[in-house]
Amino acid sequence: MVVVTAGTRWASRAQFFSSGFIFATWGVHVPTVKAHYGLDEAQLGLALLAAGAGAMFGLTSAGRWIGRHGPRRIAALFGCVYALLLAGLIAMPGYFALMGLLAAFGLVTSVFDVAINTEAAQLEMQSGTPLMSGMHGMFSLGGMAGAASGSAVLAAGMGAQTHLLLVTVAMVLLVALSSTRMLPKAATGNTTGADHSFRLPRGPLAVLGVLAALGLIAEGAIYDWSVLYMQQELGSPQKQAALAYAAFSAAMAAARFGGDAMRARFTPVALLRGSGVLAAAAMTLVLLTDLPWLALIGFAGVGIGFANVVPILFGASARVPGVEPASGIASVSAVAYLGFMAGPAVIGLLARASSLTAALYVVVIFAAALAASARFTRSEAA
Repeated sequence: MVVVTAGTRWASRAQFFSSGFIFATWGVHVPTVKAHYGLDEAQLGLALLAAGAGAMFGLTSAGRWIGRHGPRRIAALFGCVYALLLAGLIAMPGYFALMGLLAAFGLVTSVFDVAINTEAAQLEMQSGTPLMSGMHGMFSLGGMAGAASGSAVLAAGMGAQTHLLLVTVAMVLLVALSSTRMLPKAATGNTTGADHSFRLPRGPLAVLGVLAALGLIAEGAIYDWSVLYMQQELGSPQKQAALAYAAFSAAMAAARFGGDAMRARFTPVALLRGSGVLAAAAMTLVLLTDLPWLALIGFAGVGIGFANVVPILFGASARVPGVEPASGIASVSAVAYLGFMAGPAVIGLLARASSLTAALYVVVIFAAALAASARFTRSEAA
């Protein structure tokens, strides 16, 4: 039995923080990419679809790669590549090269995500205390820090490419250093003789996957479209629009840091139902108001609503009997990413046909559906 040290826990937290920071930096620069390549909403949605396709490919291989090499090596390699790809976002020669880069971006994102969630699930099981919500809180904290710092440097007049290069260097260093303190392969339960192959989820894993999809589709819409919504629909300058992502991530981080205590106090059914209702109500507020400050409050409410959905479901998927943690997480993630992959493109097409405001009612619909489906976690997520 390996003793889980404070250093090991903080190494995992640093990995989640870096993942959130990198993803937020991409979110802040979605309008930059759109303007740089001269894209409309549908073209941008298709580019995001390429990222989703790359993510799906990564998820079909993540369990096997992690089983063979362990979460520590995979997190170090794919996390560093994840950061390095940021530097190329506005350096591609054209639209199709951008789609190729985003496909690679999606691939490394998904594998890195499975690796750090596998590590967090093992830490939770070996320590015997809830940790997963707090780990995802670090992702949201990283998202808040990435969005806030991005807003600050844009307001200060720093060039987009300079900002991307600085974030790349900082995140490569953080990922590389923190990975040295992660659990060794022998301590993660990823045994050499175990079956790590990808399989489509069935039974409890399928239920968990569908519920995770509801959360990730809606959550991903905020990541990809909130800054553009504030800028385009409400007329906010980009430095203010970036605060939509920051408000969402900050509120989500705060709720996730309290999420482990909430998971101990409330049943998964009650927690998911309340989360879905809150997210639906808050997103409705965002879409009905024309006041930027009120929309920011709404985005914060959406963040609180979605805060504990993925930690609960990913934690449950790592504990399904007879399934290796990495394979369970990868299988559930694959179902979630099917929706996550299609979501940005669907929203882009709906936005072109009507408006971005109308398209983002998808978030309200899926949050409400999540609340209505919470009863299915009664046995799976207990």
